[in-house]
Order: sequence, then structure tokens, then C-alpha cells
Amino acid sequence: MATDMQRNTASGAARSAPGSGRGGPALLVLGGAACLSVSAVLVKVAGVDPATSAFLRCAIALLVLAPLAWRESRRLGGLSRRGVVVALVAGAALGADYVLWTRSIFDVGAGIATVLINVQVVVLPLLSLLVDRERPSRRFLFACPVMLGGIVLISGVLESGSASPNTLQGTVFGVLAGTAYAAYLYLTRRQGRAEPGRTVTPLAIATAGAAATSAALSPLSSGIHLTGIPPASWLAMVGLAVLGQVFAWLLINSASPHLPANATAALLLTQPVVTVLLSLVLLAEVPTWPKVAGIVLVLASVAAANRVWPIRKEH
Repeated sequence: MATDMQRNTASGAARSAPGSGRGGPALLVLGGAACLSVSAVLVKVAGVDPATSAFLRCAIALLVLAPLAWRESRRLGGLSRRGVVVALVAGAALGADYVLWTRSIFDVGAGIATVLINVQVVVLPLLSLLVDRERPSRRFLFACPVMLGGIVLISGVLESGSASPNTLQGTVFGVLAGTAYAAYLYLTRRQGRAEPGRTVTPLAIATAGAAATSAALSPLSSGIHLTGIPPASWLAMVGLAVLGQVFAWLLINSASPHLPANATAALLLTQPVVTVLLSLVLLAEVPTWPKVAGIVLVLASVAAANRVWPIRKEH
């Protein structure tokens, strides 16, 4: 009886939470994915080495998040001890994701690395299934192979025949990065359900943890170099921190507790799609036909998996 009452209370809280109406959380996650997509363009514009970029996006973001977190704590009270620990572990996973992914780029190239990091679309629902007994929808299971196929096309893997001598090492780094990415998403989503309404404080703590982890793991990549960065690159890094760290994760972390794990994972696959489109508009990088086909596949499968249109008529 108590268990049923707890479930009813939790489901009622989820329905009454801000932005938890139909389509609201999904739009917020899409907005967060768009911010992450802009960050990829800003990384190119900044021209800063990967490890420094990973560290600075977190360190600069803390300057924005710290006063917002203080204000949230004054209004809602401090985060629980468990919440602080979970946020730090999640931040460590995010920092590991940043460094491992950039390291995998050196070994296998940006295209394959983009495919590998998106193992999160499988790992996140799998974590929710194993720990929380949350089963992914049948629609998601059918759409998942199509999503991953679209990501392969977008990455350009099939268009390049050159193989790196460090392919195995880079593949391991890429899969570990995608797993760490999924772990961050899972932990923040779970803690968001445990302490609803607290979004900024956990993100600030996680960002501090990500900055520390990025610094600790930076020797795996290119190391951190803070001297000799031109003003234009600093400006791009500020934009990266604000859009790719603050806005992106505030949107995603506030919405994901109100969505199934498979929905969050699928919606985040729109990130490489938007990156390709932004690169076309802002950097004049014209996508090839396989990339365009991949964009169509990802958008169609994400829409189908999230019931934007029915796969079959339901009576």
C-alpha cells in the first residue's frame, strides 16, 4: 500500500511539475541539444586545443552558475548530502566524457568519435532498465537501429577510407566517453526526481566536478594551455561556456526527470543534426548527400520514437 501511495505521489508530482505538460520537457531537451550543437561550432571558431576547451567551458560556466546556485539555495534550501555526492559523481562522469571524447578524435577522427559517443542512446535506457526497472518503449527499440544508422551517415564514416593505426584505442576511448555521457545523464535525471525544483545547484556542483576531472585527465589529451589564447578565442570560449554548459544542461537537466530515459536519449541525437545545419549556415560547410540522408533518418526515427506521429493507427 505504501509503495502504491509513493508511486502515485511521484507520478502526480511529475505531472504537476513546471514544464511537465505534454511536449514541454521534450522541447526543453531539444533546446538543450541545440545549445550543445552551437557549442561544437564555437569550439571550431575558438581554435583552442581540446583539453583546454573542456576545462575552460566548465571553469567559465562556474562564474555564471555560482551566483544562480546561491540564489536557488536561499530560496529552496541547500542540497542534501546525497544530492551533493551524486552531483559530484555526475560531474566527474561529464569531465571524463569531455576528455575521453576529445582524445578519441585524435585516434579515430571526429566522424567515428561522433558515432561512438552516441552509444548513450543505448546505455542510458539500459541503466534505467537495470537500476530502476524502467523498460524502454517498443517504438524506441524499433527506432534505435535507424537512429544509430543515421548517426553513422552524419559522421561521414562511410565516406572516408583511411584507417588510423590507433583505431582500437580510439574506439575504447569513444565508447568510454559515451558511457560516461550516459552516466551523467542518468545520475542528473535520477537526482532531479529525488529533489525536484533544484536544477542550478546540482549543475554548479557537477560543473565544478567536471572542471576538476577535465584537469586531472587532461594529460590523456593535449594538456591544458591557458597562455597565448587570443581575445577572439576567449570570446568564443565564453559563448561555449554560457551556451554549451550553462543553458544546455539547465534545459536538459530540468526536463529529463519528466521524460522516459529512452526519450531523453533519442532527443539528444538531434545534436549532431543541428551541428551539421549550423555548420552549413555559419561555417559554409556543405553536407554531402549521405549526411543529408542521415539527418532525415535521425529526425524521422526520433519523431517516431517520441510519438510525434503514429507508426500505425491505434483504435
